[in-house]
Amino acid sequence: MTENCSWPGQDPRMIAYHDEEWGVPTKDDSYLFELITLEGAQSGLSWSIVLNKREGYQKAFHQFDIDKCAQLSDEELLEIKENAQVIKHMNKIQSVRKNAQAIQKIQQEYGSFATYLWSYVDNEPIVNQWESISSIPAQNELSVKLSKDLKKRGFSFVGPVTMYSYMQAVGMINDHIVSCQYHPANQ
Repeated sequence: MTENCSWPGQDPRMIAYHDEEWGVPTKDDSYLFELITLEGAQSGLSWSIVLNKREGYQKAFHQFDIDKCAQLSDEELLEIKENAQVIKHMNKIQSVRKNAQAIQKIQQEYGSFATYLWSYVDNEPIVNQWESISSIPAQNELSVKLSKDLKKRGFSFVGPVTMYSYMQAVGMINDHIVSCQYHPANQ
């Protein structure tokens, strides 16, 4: 008998995110940019708050078109803060442009943001065997290493805890508990 991860609770949006996105490997640069933005926006907040504002983020940031976001003006960012359905933290809003610019540099160097990210796990998801949600760490050596390199490359809101959560989100680390129907052993 399977018992899914408990963290989504009863929230339909959280359940859909858990069931359809969390831990699913992706190599789509635009989607990777969206999730690094949303994970950074979550810093200090709950994931459900961010998910409830996701459509506002998609609209405000051109469906996470990296090139368009890299060119956002200060005035456009202020307009987003004032009028868009996003978290009203100016540094987090400005980080979208900053991170888009940093991704562009990585794309020039590696060919894609995905190639850069997935090199941290040798292009294969790390599948953990956690018995319970309480066993899952908030960060690990890999998230510390990734965080340091991203910061060196000009990213912001990419601390080790945020990067661990990000690696879970994009499928680099699969932390579905072993009894969850979405754990690879149960697929």
